[in-house]
Amino acid sequence: MRQNPSFTLADVTEIRRIIGANPWATIMSAGDEGLVASHYAVLLDETRDDLTIVGHVGRPDDLIHGMGERELLVVFQGPHGYVSPGWYGDSPAVPTWNYTAVHLAGTPEILTADENLRVLDQLVAHFESRMPDPRLMWERPNDPAYVERLAAGTVGFRLTPTRVVAKRKLSQNKSPETIDAVIAALTTDGPYTNPALATEMRRAQDARRGGQLQ
Repeated sequence: MRQNPSFTLADVTEIRRIIGANPWATIMSAGDEGLVASHYAVLLDETRDDLTIVGHVGRPDDLIHGMGERELLVVFQGPHGYVSPGWYGDSPAVPTWNYTAVHLAGTPEILTADENLRVLDQLVAHFESRMPDPRLMWERPNDPAYVERLAAGTVGFRLTPTRVVAKRKLSQNKSPETIDAVIAALTTDGPYTNPALATEMRRAQDARRGGQLQ
């Protein structure tokens, strides 16, 4: 990912927030037959305070990616969307795309069967906790045999990244007045309304105004 000092995101707490809020990841690797990509929900490792992630892939994706033997690139995409040049007022401008993205690269550790079960349990609990009547992994109508049979079709992994590239391109190179205008446009009814992106821009703008550059 092309990096620009104006858009670099280096704060680990902010990167963790983005990963936690956007757990649907793209997992990529370069194999003998070329580039391959898969898509899975991934969580931060709750036992660590760094950028270590845990997750699983379904068989045979573990073989396709050479899981545990080759480097993976795991990409998280935060809020993103189109920015019209008309939102900049009368100054010369062209369309652009604002976004937040995190790239984690490293060779993963393969989890034991028991560790994989724990991660699968955490994954279900993480998402079901928002439901009014959560259906957890070990609760009826599931039984242990059913859960263990499904888990056997997956391979769990833990990845502590050796390379991290994170970027937050949210019009930081524009004036505060222009940023406010873009935020307002993103929250107005129209073909490119995007409240999630507006919220992310406002968060970054408030941090800059408070002198807490991240």
